[in-house]
Amino acid sequence: MTSPETIVINGDIRTMDPHFPHVEALAIRGGRVAALGSTSDIKALAGSGTRVIDAAGRLILPGLHDTHLHVQDGGQHYAESADLSAARTVEELQAMLRDFAASHEREWVYGGFYYSGIFGEQNLDRHVLDAAVPDRPCMVMASDGHNGCINSAAIARVGLAAGTPDPENGHFVRDTNGTPTGLLYERATNWVDDRKPKPTDDDFAAGVRYAQAHANAHGITGVLDASVHEQHARVYRRLAAEDALTVRVLATARVDSSETTEAALARVEAMRRDSQTPMFRIHSAKFFLDGVIENRTAAMIEPYSDAQGGNAPLMFSPNQINDMFVAFDAARFQIHVHAIGDLAVRAALDGMAAARAENAPWPSWHQIAHVQCIDPADIPRFAELGVVANIQPLWARHEPSVTDVALPMVGAARGRWMYAFRSLRDAGALLALSSDWTVSTLNPFEIIETAITRQPPKKEGNHPIFLPEERLTLCECIESYTINAATAGWRQAETGSLSLGKWADLIMLDRDIYDCSVYEIGDTKVLLTLLAGREVYSA
Repeated sequence: MTSPETIVINGDIRTMDPHFPHVEALAIRGGRVAALGSTSDIKALAGSGTRVIDAAGRLILPGLHDTHLHVQDGGQHYAESADLSAARTVEELQAMLRDFAASHEREWVYGGFYYSGIFGEQNLDRHVLDAAVPDRPCMVMASDGHNGCINSAAIARVGLAAGTPDPENGHFVRDTNGTPTGLLYERATNWVDDRKPKPTDDDFAAGVRYAQAHANAHGITGVLDASVHEQHARVYRRLAAEDALTVRVLATARVDSSETTEAALARVEAMRRDSQTPMFRIHSAKFFLDGVIENRTAAMIEPYSDAQGGNAPLMFSPNQINDMFVAFDAARFQIHVHAIGDLAVRAALDGMAAARAENAPWPSWHQIAHVQCIDPADIPRFAELGVVANIQPLWARHEPSVTDVALPMVGAARGRWMYAFRSLRDAGALLALSSDWTVSTLNPFEIIETAITRQPPKKEGNHPIFLPEERLTLCECIESYTINAATAGWRQAETGSLSLGKWADLIMLDRDIYDCSVYEIGDTKVLLTLLAGREVYSA
């Protein structure tokens, strides 16, 4: 046998392989795990040219997979926008925008990642943005991607007027006179995007480079870009051809409710056919069935519980959902659904049940992302239908968007089943943990800590536990970021564990998260990230 290119010795290696769960050392040959064992056994395999990585007792895990984030859009948005994530008052938001505008001479001024739990109809409109950016079009987007706002110059530039009809599945917020305030909900942000300068392929490529470096630094070696169009796919194909990707990219192609089933299937099949490379692959179709609670676009089984009441419709009709899910399932696509409200979750499960009944079961691992609200009757259906609960635990804690906004809107009875992760797992559902970056941090260790504690970090104060009965364990979280996440992405045969013959995607950490205080897990730093044995990040 030829000598390995790299060996890792003196490690605390948790392989996530039940046959060899815990070893000291491993060897890498041809980018794959070639041997597992003791340090002495693996050192004996080394040749004169073998790289030796001495882990000095540190914890080593398989590379993590984030199965729901927005790689290109998020990376590109970060590259061109003022970061408004720290703003907690109108004055802070204005100051950040004003400073950014003064340092950039672009035609439009962009801001991103403001917190929709604080900024909304009550305190954000064109006048607020005009005070910060009076001389150029300005557009800001919330971190959740479902809300935005434009200033007066942008309203004039894109031709938004009192008589402009709402786009399908979108809404222009208006004052009592019917004049647009500048606030945008859901597809209204896309309506504006269609009328402003478009990012180039180079802009999106720069976004990918930014995002993948950010991911590698946090121990992530596999991603699922959660909503792509043809331009995104074209950029990924180019980067894959240039051998420029440092994460394994899966992508889900977005389907819109305005499309017919036949046209959507033909379009997405063409995208899939053209996007099958070792490092980039389209394998699924993305459906947004509703919006978010904060702007009242989440679809609920019963009306909202607060004084305003009302409800939101599904963004696809039930017949359309069933028809499209059956067709895409028959064509062997994975189905990836955005569902916040309990009606959207139920409609997704109904569509997946219809596909299963029509086409017979197969290991599709269709995914429902977010699952903020769920009727308890629907919890066992995830396991029954083989559906993955793709969850973002960072949101499951006491913070304004939950305690001040969402809980009063859905009421106590439904609030009991908000982010019901333990209930889903105990009912047999496969869980995949993810970030939804740039909605919130990409850092998996902050996310894992919150999944276990259901609290914000201790540095943010002593907060009560949000639904303690729904907490997860550390082992469940690691499983959900590794082998479960790989299974959800149809790549468990190649990644997700450090098993013999799999890709040597691994990370080394600065602490033993199995032994430290749970309230220190979020501070974990990645020291080294290898992708197929190649170093893609080092601290």
